[in-house]
Amino acid sequence: MSETSGNGKGSATGGCPVDHTAIGKKDGNQSQRPETASEAPHGSGCPVDHSKRGPSFAQSLFGRKSPSGCPVDHKDDQINPLNMMPDLPQAKHDGQKEELSTNRELSSIPRAVGTTEDNVWEYPSSQQFYNALARKNMAAPEEYIDVMVDIHNFLNEGAWNEVLKWEARHKDECKMPRLSRLQGRPRDLSPMARMSGWFHGVRPFDRHDWYVDRCGKQVRYVIDYYEGTPENDMPVFNLVVRPAIDDFSSLTDRAKQLWADAKEKHFGK
Repeated sequence: MSETSGNGKGSATGGCPVDHTAIGKKDGNQSQRPETASEAPHGSGCPVDHSKRGPSFAQSLFGRKSPSGCPVDHKDDQINPLNMMPDLPQAKHDGQKEELSTNRELSSIPRAVGTTEDNVWEYPSSQQFYNALARKNMAAPEEYIDVMVDIHNFLNEGAWNEVLKWEARHKDECKMPRLSRLQGRPRDLSPMARMSGWFHGVRPFDRHDWYVDRCGKQVRYVIDYYEGTPENDMPVFNLVVRPAIDDFSSLTDRAKQLWADAKEKHFGK
C-alpha cells in the first residue's frame, strides 16, 4: 500500500474514481461470491484521453507494457518487509514540472501492528506514486497522477471488502481481522489465473498476496486484478479474491462457497 470462478469476484467500475461517495453502490450480479459494482463518476468526464490509451487502459494508465504489476521496484536493497517496497521519497523528481501533493490518504484497512482501531494502512501520496513510476522509467503524465492514485486506492479498498466477506465466516473467532503484510507478485500466475488464460484467453494485469492476521492466525489471500470491458467509456476492473489453499480451513471455506454459489445458481436465494 504505501501499496470473484470458484471463489470470489468483485468488479470495480471507475473512469476517474475521484467521487468517493459513489464507491459504495452495488448491483445484483452474482459470481461465486457476491459481486459488487462500484461506480465513481466525475462530473467533467475522465481526463485521460481514451483514444490514445493503447492496448489496454491498465497498461496505459500505469505505464505497463508487460505484466510488471506494481510500479515500485521490489528488489531495492532498502525494503520494508511489511509491504515489500522501498521507502518512497516525497521530494520532487528531477525533470518534474508540476507540483504534486505530498498528502497521504488513510485507508480503511487495519494494520496488524498495534491494537487501536485507528491504526490503519496509509496510501502513498501523488508525489510518492510519481517517484515510484519514475524510478522504473514508466510513462507517468503528471496531470494524471492524482487519478492513478485514486484508482490504486479504490482497488485496494475493494480488495479488502472482498477479504472481509470471506473473513465473516470466522467472525466468532475473530471480530476484527487485520492486514499484516502484502506482496506484489505480477509475474507469478495463480492456478486460477493460469486456467483463465488457457480457457478464456484472459490474464490478470497484476497479482497481490495479502497476509491477514485472524486474531493470531495468519491467512494468505490471493488477489488477481483483471481489466474488464469498459462501460460507458469508463474502465472496469475485476478483482478475484480468495483465500489461498494453504490449510484445511481455507480449503473448507472455498468448498463451502462453491456449494453456496451452486445452490444459489440452481435454486435461487
